[in-house]
Amino acid sequence: MHGISRREALAGAAAGIGLAPRAARAAQASSAVTVGMIGTGSRGRFDGILFAQDGRARIVALYDIVPEQIEKTRSAIPSTAKARAYKDYRELLADPSIDAVLIATPVFLHPEHFEAAVKARKHIYIEKPAGADVAGVKRLLEAARQADKARHIVFGFQNRYSPEYNTAEEIVRTGKLGELLMMECHFIKGGAPIRPLDYPPEERLRHWGAWRDMSGDFIVEQDCHGLDILNWFAKAHPLKAIGSGGRIKRSYGDNFDHLSVTYEYPGGLRGMLVATQLTPPRYRDVREQFFGTRGVLETHRQYYKWDRGEGPIVKVDSKREITIDAVESFLNKVLAGKPENTAFSACESTFTSILGRMAMDARRELTWEEMLRS
Repeated sequence: MHGISRREALAGAAAGIGLAPRAARAAQASSAVTVGMIGTGSRGRFDGILFAQDGRARIVALYDIVPEQIEKTRSAIPSTAKARAYKDYRELLADPSIDAVLIATPVFLHPEHFEAAVKARKHIYIEKPAGADVAGVKRLLEAARQADKARHIVFGFQNRYSPEYNTAEEIVRTGKLGELLMMECHFIKGGAPIRPLDYPPEERLRHWGAWRDMSGDFIVEQDCHGLDILNWFAKAHPLKAIGSGGRIKRSYGDNFDHLSVTYEYPGGLRGMLVATQLTPPRYRDVREQFFGTRGVLETHRQYYKWDRGEGPIVKVDSKREITIDAVESFLNKVLAGKPENTAFSACESTFTSILGRMAMDARRELTWEEMLRS
């Protein structure tokens, strides 16, 4: 980030010091956060579009092992037309002109790519979760401990950046819901192929989300969002879990397609997860509920709803797609020089997902300590 700073440009404008349009655009471009994308699949493109639309970021480099994904990214994000394309992510990370990296690769590669980005001393926005298994998450956690404290590190648990989720968390934290008795997370949506799919074995990596060793199963790759919220609101991770799950109609891969897990948190607080990927494409029920002695609170990407037991139910709608809030917060912290490292809570939420998966496999109650020792 070179040249006149964004703060200086804004201060000049406020003081009535006008910049000619061409000069203003040049100042904005030279002070923007330069971003390299590691992984340009569908989620990477979604995040990349939001970075490009912010105006304070310039995507200058692209990496993917599939060339067609890079071309799709250039089409989806016209400003990347001249971005450098790399065949080796390590070469991208070695470029000193890149300030930050957006990592959106298959889950099992997150520890490797995160570790390399930490060593390259980049600001990091990496998609959730932290890894597909205990060993991978421990590797990422160790890298996070060694990270440069001047670098901002964020995971794609975007609910934490939503104003509505933050208001809901405050309601719980300040005791307005009374004593928190029980939490529940629904993650009901489609996604599991239920008709035979005959992909060649060499295409397995393209369809990594269907395979447990690559994705961690859908409780890790998908349901970690809801479990992250339960941990956040409980201000703790669970002590143990018990659950069941399996396959009814999934026709490709080895992941489950339905599950139910009960987690026990400190103080006897229970958190339940119910999830499936078997619904029709248009059906979706993804939300969390918190039951207290003074009411019930429901959270969702598009609203929060608070029933206080009397009077009208309070419902507040989200103002926009909450990933915009996450990207905006990331750039705010980078530009303001106020870094945070959110890897520790991200690893805790990923471990929570893995604990649930292992409890289902073991068909018995499993403790947090057993999970970590595995």
